Amino acid sequence: MFSNFLTKNKMLKAVLFDMDGVIVDTEPLHRKAYFLMFKDMGIHVTEQMYTSYTGQSTLNICKQLVGHFNLDTDPKTLVAIKRKHFKYLFENDTSLQLLDGVLDLIKNYHDNGLTLVLASSASMPNINRIFERFNLDQYFVAKLSGADLKQSKPHPEIFINAAKASGHPKKNCMVIEDSSNGIKAANDAGIFVVGYDSTHSTDQDYSKADKVVSSFSELDYHTVLKLF
Repeated sequence: MFSNFLTKNKMLKAVLFDMDGVIVDTEPLHRKAYFLMFKDMGIHVTEQMYTSYTGQSTLNICKQLVGHFNLDTDPKTLVAIKRKHFKYLFENDTSLQLLDGVLDLIKNYHDNGLTLVLASSASMPNINRIFERFNLDQYFVAKLSGADLKQSKPHPEIFINAAKASGHPKKNCMVIEDSSNGIKAANDAGIFVVGYDSTHSTDQDYSKADKVVSSFSELDYHTVLKLF
């Protein structure tokens, strides 16, 4: 699969970044916010069930919760409760930082002329909070939120749209993802995908990724050019 994919490509032009688990580890904050919402709603979500939601949009997760627990509540109400908790945690937790090495990687790609696009399942307000906090807008030409789309990862829509936003053919794009759902979305979009297997991502399947790394130092510009 890997060698066949590479023969079809000539040059890397754009990198499509996931955000949570790739650029910043907001998972601990999301987890706290979700479980506070579960408590508010009086529902018990198992660890296995929660892990299966990784990479999906909040609205899609809340729709599944309403169906699974037969809740007489609009999914958007659950979304609002969860986001209220997340906003409070985001504004009051000073430990939130970019993942090790990712800012250097972003700068490395940008300085070498690659087009960068964010393709995240996070809501746009949360994306903007992260980008403003860490001054990332200067490096990216576009930011896409899965919450604004009809389908959530593992559906490929977000990466198809992200490739279009980059202005380059899919064969000249690369996705960096940390979740099973995100990797499947990139696969189904027909885009080369790197699985970022870090200590921040647990119980995810990287077997369908075209390349797997555990450090961003393995993805510097001159190294990834050799993949294309």
